[in-house]
Amino acid sequence: MKPWTVALVLTLALGSWSLPVADSQQAARVYRVGQLAVPSREAMTPLVQAVEDGLRDLGYVRGQNLVVEYRFADGKPERLPELTAELVRLNVDVIVTGVTEIGLAAKRVTTTVPIVLFAASDPVRSGLVVSVDRPGGNVTGLTSDIEPALFARNVELLKAVVPKLSTLAILGDPAFPGAAPYWKATEDAARRLGVALRPIEVRRADELQPAFASMARDRVDAVIVFATLVTFGARNQIAALALQNRVPALYMNTWGADVGGLMAYGLNLTARARRSATYIDKILKGTNPAELPMEPPSRYDLVINLKAAQSLGLAIPPSLLRRADRVIQ
Repeated sequence: MKPWTVALVLTLALGSWSLPVADSQQAARVYRVGQLAVPSREAMTPLVQAVEDGLRDLGYVRGQNLVVEYRFADGKPERLPELTAELVRLNVDVIVTGVTEIGLAAKRVTTTVPIVLFAASDPVRSGLVVSVDRPGGNVTGLTSDIEPALFARNVELLKAVVPKLSTLAILGDPAFPGAAPYWKATEDAARRLGVALRPIEVRRADELQPAFASMARDRVDAVIVFATLVTFGARNQIAALALQNRVPALYMNTWGADVGGLMAYGLNLTARARRSATYIDKILKGTNPAELPMEPPSRYDLVINLKAAQSLGLAIPPSLLRRADRVIQ
């Protein structure tokens, strides 16, 4: 065999072996995802798990090609810069979190690590992104901006379940990003239906018990619980306080009914968290978050908890039960 023939054979042989090695190295890539939240790990478990379930559906498995780093502020938002910096030092490929307040805190720490949110409210006005169609920075994900008309529907739902509804409390934080138009929409709906509205501002978990005590003392007929970091983290406590003080409560996310509240009409946060995995996947595969349009809500779920209704002595109209997406027995 001529020397050049031998060289050609060796080159082809070596080349044929190099392809599987490259494929093996590519398959062995381990991605590092940071999960960042203000509530405790216990409070965040359903959403943390939902993100990982979504990633698993897309082929990412912890211990194989995925490492997840968790950072929970345990109800202390002031810890967010420190926790974000820890994730950055760990060289995470992407940070996933829930709401605008956390996204803004993370963005102030890093403008290079991609950040995916699954419940961003008012992302443009808050400065989180340049636009929802083209975010323009390192932040993208799903928005939670609910149509204001939905809030009129909430008052109507309570009116159907509590026929003598005359005084309605709204519980939350009007300073929470994106909250102002929703408070106004609720006020307009209550005025139209002849219902007196009583806003109750809650910015810390330790304000919840006095808030419900005042509702009971003032004979408030029902309450709408707005979605904030505090109300999500303390959702079990809120459901218990509502039943204890016999105040029918409607929640803006489905989690409220899941933990014992009377009704919920709004976003399914668990589904939104799971959906965020598609954004994480695209970013891990090289898509620039600046060019990933943010996804608005596409549906709202009505969930009714019959056990809570029974405890409150309320009868749910059959027509309402038929329209519910889910009924908890």
